[in-house]
Amino acid sequence: MIAYCFKCKEKREMKELQPVYTTKGTAGVNGTCELCGCKMFKMGRIPEHDQLPAPILPPSSTAEKGKESKKSTSKKEDEKLLVKAKSVKPTSSKRKTTKTGKPSKITKEPQKTKTAKEPQPIKHRGKLVIVESPAKARTVGKFLGSGYIVRASVGHVRDLLRSQLSVDVENNFTPKYRIPNEKRDIVKEVKKAAEHAQEIYLATDPDREGEAIAWHLLEAAEMDVSRIKRVVFHEITKQAVADAFAHPREIDMQRVNAQQARRILDRLVGYKISPLLWRKVRSRTSAGRVQSVSVRLVVEREREIEEFNSEEYWSIEALLATLPPKANSKNGDSKQFRASLNRINGEKVDLKNQTETQVILNELEKSTYMVEDVKKSERRRRPAAPFTTSTLQQEASRRLGFNTRKTMQLAQQLYEGLEFAKEGNVGLITYMRTDSTIVAQQAQEEARQFISQRYGEQLLPEKPPIYKTKSKSAQEAHEAIRPTSVFREPDKIKKFLNRDQARLYNLIWQRFVASQMENALYDTMSIVVKASVCETLPENGNLVYRLQASGSQLRFKGFLTLYEETLDEDASPDTSEGIILPDLNIGQQVYLGQLFPEQHFTQPPPRYTEATLVKTLEEYGIGRPSTYAPIISTIQQRGYVELFEKRLYPTELGGIVNELLVKYFPDIINVQFTAQMENELDRIANGEIEWVPVLNEFYTPFAKDVAYAETNMPAVSVSEEPTGEKCDKCGHPIVIKMGRFGKFEACSNFPTCRNVKPHLVKLGMACPNDKGEIVERRTKKGRVFYGCANYPECNWSSWKKPLSVLCPSCGNLLVQKSRTWAQCIHCEEQFEIKKLVGLSAEDEKSTEEQLAMA
Repeated sequence: MIAYCFKCKEKREMKELQPVYTTKGTAGVNGTCELCGCKMFKMGRIPEHDQLPAPILPPSSTAEKGKESKKSTSKKEDEKLLVKAKSVKPTSSKRKTTKTGKPSKITKEPQKTKTAKEPQPIKHRGKLVIVESPAKARTVGKFLGSGYIVRASVGHVRDLLRSQLSVDVENNFTPKYRIPNEKRDIVKEVKKAAEHAQEIYLATDPDREGEAIAWHLLEAAEMDVSRIKRVVFHEITKQAVADAFAHPREIDMQRVNAQQARRILDRLVGYKISPLLWRKVRSRTSAGRVQSVSVRLVVEREREIEEFNSEEYWSIEALLATLPPKANSKNGDSKQFRASLNRINGEKVDLKNQTETQVILNELEKSTYMVEDVKKSERRRRPAAPFTTSTLQQEASRRLGFNTRKTMQLAQQLYEGLEFAKEGNVGLITYMRTDSTIVAQQAQEEARQFISQRYGEQLLPEKPPIYKTKSKSAQEAHEAIRPTSVFREPDKIKKFLNRDQARLYNLIWQRFVASQMENALYDTMSIVVKASVCETLPENGNLVYRLQASGSQLRFKGFLTLYEETLDEDASPDTSEGIILPDLNIGQQVYLGQLFPEQHFTQPPPRYTEATLVKTLEEYGIGRPSTYAPIISTIQQRGYVELFEKRLYPTELGGIVNELLVKYFPDIINVQFTAQMENELDRIANGEIEWVPVLNEFYTPFAKDVAYAETNMPAVSVSEEPTGEKCDKCGHPIVIKMGRFGKFEACSNFPTCRNVKPHLVKLGMACPNDKGEIVERRTKKGRVFYGCANYPECNWSSWKKPLSVLCPSCGNLLVQKSRTWAQCIHCEEQFEIKKLVGLSAEDEKSTEEQLAMA
C-alpha cells in the first residue's frame, strides 16, 4: 500500500500494515515507511478488516446525530412556517366599512408576488496595470496618468507547494501550484480590480521569469483572457512606457513553459536528492541543479591548489644602453632600456635552477649585443562594451567591493525609479537582468550628442560602435545595462541618491558613455636583440641568445578620458604600457650594463572570488542573468562555501556533499549537463522543442540514479569542530555546529543537555576598554565588524580588523587601515604592515593574499 510519508515528504510503500477503525467507524490502515521507519496512516479498507470486528457506534454517533439534527431542523422550520401563516391576514378579499359602519362591497386586491433579482452585468471601466514592485508601480503610474489603475503583485503570486513534491511525474509533469498565504490578500485585491477593468495590462519584467509571473497572475486571479494584454519595457521612462502600451501583445506561453520547466527541474533535483542528504549526511542539507555544480567548481579548485606542486624557475633581464658604460658622450645622450631573455638557440628559455642560470649569466657577460629587429606599429584599444548582468557584477566587485547580491539590489532600485525634486519618480537605468550588449539607436544618438557637446568631436567615432554579445544564448534581453538618459550626469543627481546608489550609477553611466567614444591609440615598439660570445655573431651558431624589449606610449586617450575597465584580480598587468624605448636601427650595436637574474616559483590557480566565479559560470553557460546572484548567495547560506578576504573556500560540509553528489549523480552534477540543460530551456523559450519531452528525457535516468543512491549511498558524519571550552551546565565539551541560520555553539551531550549559544570567531586579542576577548561579528546585512565579547556591558567596536601586534609607539591596539598600512587607535600613528614584528601567521597570510589581489 502506498501512503504519504511526512518525513520523506513524498509517497512511499507502507509496511507492517495494521487494520484499524477510527472513532467514527471509518476503516483505516496504520503502518511504517519502508525507508525511514516513520509512522504512516491511510484511509481505506484491506482484507484484514474482515477479521477485525467492526466497532458498535452509540446512538450519539455522528451519523445518528446528523439524522436527528436534520429531522429536528425540518420540524422547527415547519413550526415557524405555521406560526407565520397564522399571523398573516388573508389578502385575497377584504370587506370595507363606510362611515356609518355598513359593510361595502367586497373588492379583490391584486396579489403582490416577489421575484428573484437577476444579477446585473458588471460594467467594465478603466484600465488596470499590474507590475511586480510598489516602487515600479509608483513610477509607471505617474507616466500613465489618471486613466490607469496600477497595482503591484510584489513578486510571484503562485508557486509549487513547499510541503510536497508538487509535480505529477506520471502525468506529464503536471505542476501543482498554490497561492501562498502571504499573497492571498494581494491576489484577492487584484482579482476584484480585474473584474471591473475594461482592459488589463500585465507589465511584469521582460525576462522569462517576468513572463511566468504574468501568466500566474492571470491564472490566480481568474482573469478574462479576452481583456488581457502583455506589455514589456526595458527602461522605466515616459517614452518607453508609452511605446510599450502602444504595442501590446499576448502572453508568450513558450517562455512561460521554459520557466515552468526550469522550476520543475529544480524541484525534482532538490526534493529527490535533499532527503537523501538529510539521512546520509546531516539534517537541513540540500542539493540544487545549478548550485551544486557551482559548489563543485569551488571544491575542485581547492583540490587543485592542495595538490599543486610548486616548481622553481628563473628569468634574466639585461639593462642595455646605446653607448658603452664607460664612454663619455659629448651630449650625454646614451639611452638605456631593459630586455628579457626569451630564446636560447631558437628554443624557449627554461631555466630551472640557479646553477643553470649562472652558466647563462657567465655567457651573457662575455657576449656582444646587436639589434636584430625593430618593429613600430600602432595599436588601437577599443572601449569595453556596455554592461551585462555578469560584467556589472564583476566590475562592481572589483572596483566598488560589492557582492553580487548587493549589486543587484542597488541596480533594481535604480531601474524601478527614485524620487527626484522636479521629475518625480524616474527610472535611472535600463533592465538589469540581461546578457545582451545591444544598445538602442535612440540611446546611441543621445550619447553621441552628449559626447560632442561635453568632450568634443575628436572623441566621437565616425559610426556608432556595435558590440557583439559573447553569450550564445543571449536572446531574451534586448539591451545592455545603460542610463536611461546620459544627460542625467552622476554629479547632478548625486544628492538624490544614497552613497552606494550613486557609486553604482556612476559606474554604469561612465561605462556606457565610454563605450560610445573613440578608440585609444598607442604607439608600440618591439626590439629584438641578438647576443653571442662570438664577435661575428654567426647566424647558425650554438651560442646565440635573443632578448626582447616591448614598449607602448599612449598617443590619443580616446575613451580613457572617462573610464578604464578594472583588471581581474588575478590578471597579469601589461608591463609594456608607458615604457619608452630608444629609436634604434637594425644592425646597431648596444652595450650591456647589468644583468638581473630573478628566482620564481610556479603558482597554483587562484581561488575564486564572487566576480571570477560569475565569469566562469557565464563562460560555461551555467545559469542565466537572473540566477547569478542567487547562486552565489545560496551556496554560502547553506554552509557549503565560505567567503574569506574576498575569496571562496569550500567548507568540510561542502566537500563531503560534493563528493557524494558527484559519485552518485555524475550525469547531473556536472558542468556539461548543466550547460546543455540551459540550452534546452532556451530552445523551449524559442518554440523549437516542447518542455514535457525534455523533462521526461531528464527524469528517466535521474530516477534510476536516485533509487541506486537510496540503497548504496553510505552515511557520512561531518566532524564537529571543538571550541576547547566546557559546557557550564554539564561539563561536556562545547562544539561548533551548523544550523539553519549558520554556525552556533552547542553542548556535545545533546540531547541530554540543550545548552546553545552564538558562535563568535575569536581573534585572540584583548579589548582596549575592558580587556575582554575581541570577536568577529556581523550586522543584519552581513557586513563584518569587530567588537568585545562582553557586549552589551562593553560596547567597543571597529569596522577595521585588529592586528595581533601592539603599537610600537604607545603599546595600544593596531587595526588594519589598508592592505599595506596599520594604524594605532590611540595615537593614530601609521605603520607599514610588512615591517611589523610579531604578526601572527594568520595575519601574515591574510596580508599576503590581499597584496596578491591588489
